[in-house]
Amino acid sequence: MTSGRVTVYFAALLARTEDGWEASDTELDNVETLTDLADLAREAAVDDDTVVAYIEQEGTWFGVVRVDGEDDPRIFISNAAAAARSSYGAMLTDELLGRDEDGADDLDSLDLDGTEDGEPDPADGGGEEAAVAADAPVPPPGPLGDPDLLADLGIGGKELLSLDTDALSEIADALGCTDVLEAVR
Repeated sequence: MTSGRVTVYFAALLARTEDGWEASDTELDNVETLTDLADLAREAAVDDDTVVAYIEQEGTWFGVVRVDGEDDPRIFISNAAAAARSSYGAMLTDELLGRDEDGADDLDSLDLDGTEDGEPDPADGGGEEAAVAADAPVPPPGPLGDPDLLADLGIGGKELLSLDTDALSEIADALGCTDVLEAVR
């Protein structure tokens, strides 16, 4: 819940098979990292074939994650700035911007000067967290990631970039899996 409102997400997995596509809606309750999402997609895969994970926050942003076997996932987000303000979107934008998944710094790089008990060092104007936050990349107010991740499946980068927040139907049409997706929606 956010400010008395419920944030509504929809997530689906589209798994490619020899006979076409299989669709399933999915719960993201146990997904905390991109690795968790990729593992969930790989569980839905048939013979290590392509799985497309689709996540949308109603009326705000959508994200597509493509998993091909054991390859690294490919990601596209329609509006990174909006996505970064939500838990699942932040997980994706953090990955694309190269931020640590858990936000923790490597212990070797920390300056342990006696202020690590939570008191900021007055000499640096706010402590280590303020300096790290100031240097963190800011998500852009538009698309982020690989818009061509579905090009070989029927939806090119220009088409993906032109979609709005209700993109799932158009993606499903391009992939040829509208009927199986509607069965789980």
